[in-house]
Amino acid sequence: MIPPSFLQDLLNRVDIVDVVGRHVQLKKGGANFMGLCPFHNEKSPSFTVSPTKQFYHCFGCGAHGTAIGFLMEHVGSTFPEAVNELAQSVGLTVPNEPSPGYGGGSGGYAPAASKAVTTALSDVMQTACDFYRKQLRGAPVAIQYLKKRGLTGEIAARFGLGYAPDGWQNLEPAFPNYRDDSLVESGLVIVSEKSDAQGQNRRYDRFRERIMFPIRNVKGQVIGFGGRVLDGGEPKYLNSPETPLFNKGSELYGLFEARLAIREQHYVLVVEGYMDVVALAQLGFQNAVATLGTACTPIHVQKLMRQTDTVIFSFDGDSAGRRAARRALDACLPHAADNRTIRFLFLPTEHDPDSYVREFGTEAFAEQVERAMPLSQFMLNEVLTGKELDQPEGRARALFDAKPLLQQLPANALRAQIMHMFADRLDVPFDEVAALCEVDARIAAAARSAPARKDRRSVTGIEEKTLRNLVMYPRTVAVLDEEAEQALLSVTRHGELFEEVTTHARALGDSAEFQLLSDLLRNGANAPTFEEIFRKILDYDENVRDLLLKDPADATVIEERREQERIVGEELKAAILKMRYDAYCDRLEQLSRQSRHTPEEFAELTGLNQKRAEMKRQLGL
Repeated sequence: MIPPSFLQDLLNRVDIVDVVGRHVQLKKGGANFMGLCPFHNEKSPSFTVSPTKQFYHCFGCGAHGTAIGFLMEHVGSTFPEAVNELAQSVGLTVPNEPSPGYGGGSGGYAPAASKAVTTALSDVMQTACDFYRKQLRGAPVAIQYLKKRGLTGEIAARFGLGYAPDGWQNLEPAFPNYRDDSLVESGLVIVSEKSDAQGQNRRYDRFRERIMFPIRNVKGQVIGFGGRVLDGGEPKYLNSPETPLFNKGSELYGLFEARLAIREQHYVLVVEGYMDVVALAQLGFQNAVATLGTACTPIHVQKLMRQTDTVIFSFDGDSAGRRAARRALDACLPHAADNRTIRFLFLPTEHDPDSYVREFGTEAFAEQVERAMPLSQFMLNEVLTGKELDQPEGRARALFDAKPLLQQLPANALRAQIMHMFADRLDVPFDEVAALCEVDARIAAAARSAPARKDRRSVTGIEEKTLRNLVMYPRTVAVLDEEAEQALLSVTRHGELFEEVTTHARALGDSAEFQLLSDLLRNGANAPTFEEIFRKILDYDENVRDLLLKDPADATVIEERREQERIVGEELKAAILKMRYDAYCDRLEQLSRQSRHTPEEFAELTGLNQKRAEMKRQLGL
């Protein structure tokens, strides 16, 4: 783990104006610097960088963070990469302690030798990309093929499309040394078992007579290629092999190009091929990405969820498309959450997204996307289709097939709702489904007896205010005792996020500040939830804006902050007490509706009544 004290020291030494200024044209405006926001399209500058707060903030889209956060969000660095880059710029050495990562990041630092290798490979891939792009300009057959697919030169340039001509060693003039091992390690060149006239193993280009699609990481670096044949040859698509730069199971084609559109349209469309991504971008759907000739993996889903909380998969309607959709479902289940939306779109068998849009138009395709099947319905269809549900054997097989899927789902309201739907379709008691599938029924029972929507809104309001206070004033976590902190995890809808906030706040100690905590949360497991709630807070709370821009060294500001932390600490304790009180009332109401009670339930009822009375007195109700 990177020590929190090091992160704070690093941010104190880094000048965020210099960091952001390398990517955004900034102009002095009072005490701060202003510019056009790099995270959304705008004509008037609403993007502010504060040299005193060492923080950036956009009043248009809500983007915010420290220098670390900027490199992560704009450049595409991971948390460790951003920390390492900034540390090098100010002459610091990052403490390299063995760790699974900090703030939900991937963790770890590559040794120097490994970094040198990846840098060399990255240079090789970029040189090859430039070569293929140049070859495309002089290849009429390839240009004609792209035009036939409806692609313009502008879209080809945006995605860096190129052409690998026919021939065995076309890359040789592009590199000073064709026999350099980095060309083999990058997958661009293959070594034959046969020898040449000099007695050395023959080498030849992997990609020949193919349209070349450069695959970029989130930083825009070329890490691999996909090559498509022009005629009916096989294989239709040929990908780079696994290399130190490239892993098919964790990369997505087009994600770098689609990032801004995904944020603006609030969803990502996952399709099956490179050409679908490029063609859809040409037709106005610039938020599409594709897996790289492999099934969707949990790592893919994690990467997508960092960009948006709505993911829509598009598959062909044939059997192969259905199988691919099922694999995507399996990858998504562990990441399904109450604040996330996952859907599955199945086009007619004779169409892919490109052909569908060209035949029926963009509006028709947009309607298909809007009507895509929710994860819950697709999961039920997979479990129930083809089974004789009027027979015991059919119902038993459905339960057997449902068990591993239900167990993959997190224990949340979504799982409870799916279990209820499943029980209704099988005409089997809910508790029996839970028992046979070995899923904790208590989670689902709590969701089933949840208060009416009006009441839930009021509780959610308290939660959001509590979360806001903890994030804005993280040092107030010190006023929470173990019982209060446990209540945040057990009686709130955002328990996982509360746990992440309190864990980071306690680890940071006296160094806990809104800016640094925000960066850690945006890189954590609950990033989409945090961003959604933060946007809501920003919409109505001017205190957030004051907090972002006031000078932290000003004595008056320091005194105001201390007084505000004292007030917020009292508000936190009162809010948590109220949430616990509401939870006890809900449980008492649930127990009171039962006609009979076990001895354990009777004891619980008595204890809850006593606790509620004491809390009522403390709250002055």
